[in-house]
Formats: sequence, structure tokens, C-alpha cells
Amino acid sequence: MVINLKKEFPSFGSGRLKRDFELSISEKAIRKIWKENGLLKRRRKKHKTKRYLREIKKNWPLFSQVDMDTKYLDDIPEYFPQMLRHNLPKYQYTARDVVSGLQLVSYSYELSLAYSALFAQLVIQHLQDNNVKVEDGTIQTDNGSEFIGSWNAKRDSRFTTVIESYGMFHKTIPPAAYTYQSDVETVHNLIEAEFYELEKFNSPSDLLSKAHLYTLWFNSVRKNSGKENKSPWEIIREKDPNISPSIVNFPPVILDKLFSENLNYYPEGGYHVVPHP
Repeated sequence: MVINLKKEFPSFGSGRLKRDFELSISEKAIRKIWKENGLLKRRRKKHKTKRYLREIKKNWPLFSQVDMDTKYLDDIPEYFPQMLRHNLPKYQYTARDVVSGLQLVSYSYELSLAYSALFAQLVIQHLQDNNVKVEDGTIQTDNGSEFIGSWNAKRDSRFTTVIESYGMFHKTIPPAAYTYQSDVETVHNLIEAEFYELEKFNSPSDLLSKAHLYTLWFNSVRKNSGKENKSPWEIIREKDPNISPSIVNFPPVILDKLFSENLNYYPEGGYHVVPHP
């Protein structure tokens, strides 16, 4: 019986199986039986699990999953005083392809569902403009209100409907399961250490200019030790030579400003597709 239970519930330990199924046999005896039948296996170490996941993702099609997230900038000691002094944006919107590691960013002064939808449009249009087939791809986010709207909403959010209008899918991670967003969280840590902690900014336009240069360097030149010491562009070029080299060139924008300009352009109001900046 304990052999069949182990095969059915391979992640359960002897103590849990004994308790849940009210077994009369001791935990020591259960483990001995499992060992004799080759069923007692050590759990993978965390670094081995990460390596295993990297190997799986490496074989996915390019841009089959793009992770999106927002980063708070006001908790970075080096950036915060400059933010107050020069009226710099408070939030970074980030998109990252989990296969190549390509990183695209923009900024805002507020977290907003409208700005998230606009950022998604800009990212998807950028991919299409550079010969990426986006249909049937997935954009993954957490469950923040800037992506799903109200938690008790009865209809899909504007962010979701924008994504679906391109033939893509919006997938949210399980609540508090932040490891599902590890690809984008990794670049959030990197950009903080390599960019915000080092650079000085004297205006929003100066931030945009320097962020543009950083992402160009990150996407074109910077080697990623987690991806066989290749840059995102090297991976993209190897996997699909038809994708344009300009895929690495995504000029960051301030989403609040672009959204307002778009509304002013259409006096009847509503939400419209905007061109790439």
C-alpha cells in the first residue's frame, strides 16, 4: 500500500502519508520500503530547480511568454532624492521575454490600469514591427490592480482585453507566488544595481535618455550568465534570424504623458490604439 501511495503522491513524506491515510506502519518502516523499491529520492536543491527551469525555458519559442511587472523607484536611496528634486517618475513598467531575456521599460508617476494597457500595446506593437509573431503568445503578470483591475470585477480588465485583441493570452500568477515572475524580478534587481544606484539624472528627459542607452546595452551587449553567457540579441539572432536587429531598440516613454496626449488627440474620449513613440 505504501508503495502505491508514494507513486500517487510522490512529493508526500512518510509522516504526512502516515497521518493523512491513518497508516499503522511506522514512518521508519515506510521509508525503508520506499528505499528498497527505489522510491526514496532527495528533493532537488533550489539552484538545481532553477537550472532545470532554465533548460525548459531555453527550448520555448521566442516571445512565447513575456513577463510584465512594475517596479517602485521611490525605495531606492540613490534615486529618491533625485526623484523629489527633479520630478522624476515613481514607477517603472517592465516587460521581459523569458527565452532571450530581452528587457523593455517605460515609466509613470502613478500606477494605473490605463497605463499598463498602454504599455502592453507599445510592447506588442514593437514586437510586431520587428517581425515577431505574437499570436498565441502569453503575457504573464501578478495580480496587481494595475493589471487585473478590481479583484471582484465581473469582466476582464482593459489590460487583458488589449492583449487578447492581438490574439495573445493574459495569464496571472497564483497569489503571492512571486517566484513565477523570477525572470522580470531578476532584471529589476539588475537595473537597480547597474543603473539607478550609479547614474545621476537632472530631468525626466535625462532619465529617459539614459534608460534608453542602458536597455540598448543590456539587450545588445551584456552577457547573461544564466543564459549561457549570451546577450538577448545573440539568443534572438540564433533562434530566429528573421527578427529585425531593431528589436533591441525600445525608447522608454513616460506613460502618463503619452496617455494624456492620446486623449487630447481624440476629443470624443475613450481609448485608442496609439502609434509607437
